[in-house]
Amino acid sequence: MTNNLTNLTITQAHTLLKEKKISALELTQATLARVKEQEPTIHAFVTVTEEHALQQAKQVDKDIAAGKEIKPLTGIPYTAKDAFCTKDILTTASSNILKNFIPPYSATVINKLDEVGAILIGKTNQDAFGHGSSTENSDFGITRNPINPDYVPGGSSGGAAAAVAADMGIFALAEDTGGSIRQPASFCGVTGLKVTYGRVSRYGVIAYASSLDTIGPICKNAEDAALIMETIAGHDPLDGTTPNVPVPNYYNELQNTDLSKITIGIPKEYYAEGLDPEVKQAVETAIEQYKEQGAKVKEVSLPHTKYAIAAYYLIATSETSSNLSRYDGIRYGYSDQNAENLIDTYFKSRAQGFGAEAKRRIMLGTYALSAGYYDAYYKKAMQVRTLIKQDFEKAFEEVDVLITPTSPVPPFKFGAKSHDPLSMYLMDIYTVTANLAGIPGLNIPVGKTKVDNLPIGMQILGPQFSEGKLLAVSSNTV
Repeated sequence: MTNNLTNLTITQAHTLLKEKKISALELTQATLARVKEQEPTIHAFVTVTEEHALQQAKQVDKDIAAGKEIKPLTGIPYTAKDAFCTKDILTTASSNILKNFIPPYSATVINKLDEVGAILIGKTNQDAFGHGSSTENSDFGITRNPINPDYVPGGSSGGAAAAVAADMGIFALAEDTGGSIRQPASFCGVTGLKVTYGRVSRYGVIAYASSLDTIGPICKNAEDAALIMETIAGHDPLDGTTPNVPVPNYYNELQNTDLSKITIGIPKEYYAEGLDPEVKQAVETAIEQYKEQGAKVKEVSLPHTKYAIAAYYLIATSETSSNLSRYDGIRYGYSDQNAENLIDTYFKSRAQGFGAEAKRRIMLGTYALSAGYYDAYYKKAMQVRTLIKQDFEKAFEEVDVLITPTSPVPPFKFGAKSHDPLSMYLMDIYTVTANLAGIPGLNIPVGKTKVDNLPIGMQILGPQFSEGKLLAVSSNTV
C-alpha cells in the first residue's frame, strides 16, 4: 500500500482525499515510510520533518472533517530545497556556515503552501548555496541518483529532484539560478519548471545571484506543475521583483492547446559540437512527434549563445560575492569562538564555514567587481546579457516556443567532473540563457540511454509569463 500511495500524482492524491478513500495522515505516514526505506541509499534530505508533517496532516484531517474546502494541494506531502527559510525548522543551504541556523520566519512560498494545507515532510540536499551541477558540493554529503546510485542526480537541486523521482514526496519546491531545477529534473527523469523572473516570490529564500534566482516546482508531470503554480505564483509586497501580473488558470490552459497553431523554434546553436548523440536523438524524436501532431517547426538562431556561460559566471559570481558577504560570523550562522578580534572573526568564520566552491565563486566575483575591472568584466557581461535577451525576443517574434536539450550529456558518474570546475560549469550551457533573459523554461523527460537506462531531458523555452503555454506544449508529448 505504501508504494501505491507514494507514487500518486497530485491529481490522483487529491481525488482520493476528496472522496475520503484515504486521509492526509495515511498519505503522510506512507510518504515518511518511503523516506525511511529510500533515504539510506539516496540521501536526498538534510532534515526530515516527521513530527511537523504528522501534526500538519492531523490538522488537515480535522479541517476536512469540519467541512473545510479541499484544495488541489491540501494534504499533499512535499519537500523543499534547503534554501527555503522555514520557521523553527533547520535551514542550511547545505553549507556549514548555516549548519545550526533556525529561521524566525518562513519564505512566502512556504507560507502559501501552509495556507492550502500542503504538508512539508523535509528539507532537501543541494550544492551549498546553489553552487554546482551535481550536488557534490554539499557540506552534508552527496545525493545519489535514484535511477542508478553510481550517478549524480544533477544540481544544485539534486536532493529535490531525487526525492520526487524516488517517490519521497509528491512534489518539491526548488530554486533555479542557472539550471538548478531543469538539469536535475533531466538527470532524474522528472518534470521541472523554471519560471519567469519574478513570477514567484523569492522572499525568504537564501540568495545565490539575486538578478538570476527563480523559484519553481519539481514534480511528476505538467498537470501537477500547473496546480502548484496556481498556488505559489503571484505578486508579493515583500519581494519588489514580483510584478503585479494576474496568475492564470494554468490547469485550464493544459486542456486547450491546438498544436497545429504552435510554431516550434529549433535554435541551431544548441545542436552543435559537444552534444551527446543519444541526447540529440531523443530530443529530435520528440520534435518529430510534435510535427506529427500538427506543430510547425522552424530553425532559428540565437547568435550570442556562445557568450552565455562566460557572461553568466561573471554575473552570478559577482552577485554571490555580494550576497555571501552577509555571513560574517556576527549576526547569524557559524562563528569562530577563538577569534581574537572582529577582523579575525570574519576571516576564521568564513574560512571554516564556506566550502571550496563558495570560496572560488567569492574570489571570482570580488575580482570582477573590483576597481579597475568592473567595466571590463561585470559591466561587459551585463551588456552581453542584454544581447542574449534580445536574441530571444527576436526568435519569439517568429515562433511560439523553443525546444532544446536540457543538458549536453546524460547523468555522469560521481567524480567525473568535480575535479575540473570549468567542465562542471559547462554542464549549464543550455540552461543559463533562460536565467540571463528572465524567461521560463521547462524540463520534461523524453527518453533514456541505451546502455545504462539513464534519463534524458528536453527543455521547452518561451517568452516571459508563458509558463502555461510551456506546460500545455509539454503535455502533448507522446
